[in-house]
Amino acid sequence: MLRELSIRNIVLIDSLDLKFDSGLSVLTGETGAGKSILLDSIGLIIGSRADTTLISEKSDQAAVSASFEIENNHPANDLLKDNGLSLNDNYILLRRTLSNDGRSRAFINDQPATIALLKAVGTELIEIQGQFDKYALANTAVQRSALDVFGNLNPLVIEVTNLFKDWSLAQSTLSKAEANFHSINQKKEQIKHDFDELNSLSPSEGEETQINDQRKFLQNGERLLSSFNEAIKELEGDSGSEALIQKSLKIVEKVSELSGNQVDQIILALERASSELREAISELESLARSIETDTSLLETLEERLFELRSLARKHGTDVDNLINVRDSLSDQLESLETKNKDLNKLSEIEQTTKDAYLKACEHLSLERNKTSINLDDAVNNELPPLKLEGAIFKTNVQRLPEQSWSETGIDSIEFLVSTNQGNFPGPLGKIASGGELSRFLLALKVVLTDSDGVPTLIFDEVDSGIGGATASAVGQRLAALSAVKNRQVLVVTHSPQVAAIGNHHWRVTKVESEGKTITKVELLGKKQRREEIARMLAGAKITDEARAAAQTLIDGASSSTGKGLNP
Repeated sequence: MLRELSIRNIVLIDSLDLKFDSGLSVLTGETGAGKSILLDSIGLIIGSRADTTLISEKSDQAAVSASFEIENNHPANDLLKDNGLSLNDNYILLRRTLSNDGRSRAFINDQPATIALLKAVGTELIEIQGQFDKYALANTAVQRSALDVFGNLNPLVIEVTNLFKDWSLAQSTLSKAEANFHSINQKKEQIKHDFDELNSLSPSEGEETQINDQRKFLQNGERLLSSFNEAIKELEGDSGSEALIQKSLKIVEKVSELSGNQVDQIILALERASSELREAISELESLARSIETDTSLLETLEERLFELRSLARKHGTDVDNLINVRDSLSDQLESLETKNKDLNKLSEIEQTTKDAYLKACEHLSLERNKTSINLDDAVNNELPPLKLEGAIFKTNVQRLPEQSWSETGIDSIEFLVSTNQGNFPGPLGKIASGGELSRFLLALKVVLTDSDGVPTLIFDEVDSGIGGATASAVGQRLAALSAVKNRQVLVVTHSPQVAAIGNHHWRVTKVESEGKTITKVELLGKKQRREEIARMLAGAKITDEARAAAQTLIDGASSSTGKGLNP
């Protein structure tokens, strides 16, 4: 619980050191005296947003520190261990500084820490219920959280949250894959058409060059034919090259034996020349025949070249690259088949993660329904002492449609109330008045006291909008809440009935000191307390009647709780 609070240079507070005890502590004072400054200071120490306007004038830095006494097994110790911070027996010291330049620093047990860790530790030590939190109680998310805390269902909620993340990731992955598949699949017919077109044409490597060479050959056919025939004529015949070589060969062969085989190589050379010459003549004759017989080949080549170049333009490439384009189209068609198989796998994963999530949600829903019965009974038992005898509290657990499922499960949780007998229960935020909301909030805090484990509860004007016997009833429940082992309750109040029931009474005042206004906080003794409660009853002018009424409230509170004001 909170033991010590030190504040330096926060708005109207220059220097303030307070020591707190267990039980119920009440803080009273006129509006504007500085009660909210205390709450803002405590908020800083548990990680609330730092605002440089909190720094008092003519000061460069503000600081707040708080010392907490805790049990050895308190969750805050686990946070310190997990983050490598040393423990300090049964105490935790939180400190935070705020500079004019906006920089904020945090320390835990005099060791530097992040603001996030300060907040995590702080929320395990203090819970502040502001005067507007009663309206937050009308939020179904807050109601769901309260139900889960009461039933100790957070481990199940964490499991559901993790499984929902798995399912969401699987859904996202599947959705992206489907979008990609459909995008390609829409082009499938075109891809297949283009592939079939190219595959049917069956281009070959270097084909354009080959066709161009053939075209050139055929386009010069007459000239080439004339030249070929003339060359053949020169090579053949009685005076042609072939006849001359044969004649020379016969002459040399006749003298071969006379030369002692010295002309054998010459004979071989002449024979090779004769053979190659006959081959050359044969090639010339073949080319000449091809020109004569392939009169339609030029037209065929022209058509082939046109088709190749047309497809090359269509695909934005050159003719030689059409083979690669065809292979790419083939790969895309194969990829569609692969992606279809991948989609089936991703769909199976999505269904598996959904089934796991839904199974955990069904378990959580079952436990929530069981817990709702116990919560209803517990809260309804708390309502009569809070002067809500005719009120009914009911937790409505309904299954959500699939599109509304979330990381918190598949349930809609809503608190329904009826504040008058015979009326059908309706949503808490619409049925209950401001004062009734405060009491429902208090009733919930009382029944949740064994579940949340936070040792220090701070209520900021939880009694707003009520008075008289109802305010006294609120005070009684606050006292009962503070009587729980290792529990400390601090209440900022304007209600004399609530103030009278506290174990410790702090008065917040605004005074002039050395030419400036400062906020002063003092622990009241019995006589001072009676005066303060009399002021709350009577206003600016305190009468004997007000003092007597104040004493009556104090005496009545002491007899009802069995406790008086602690010195």
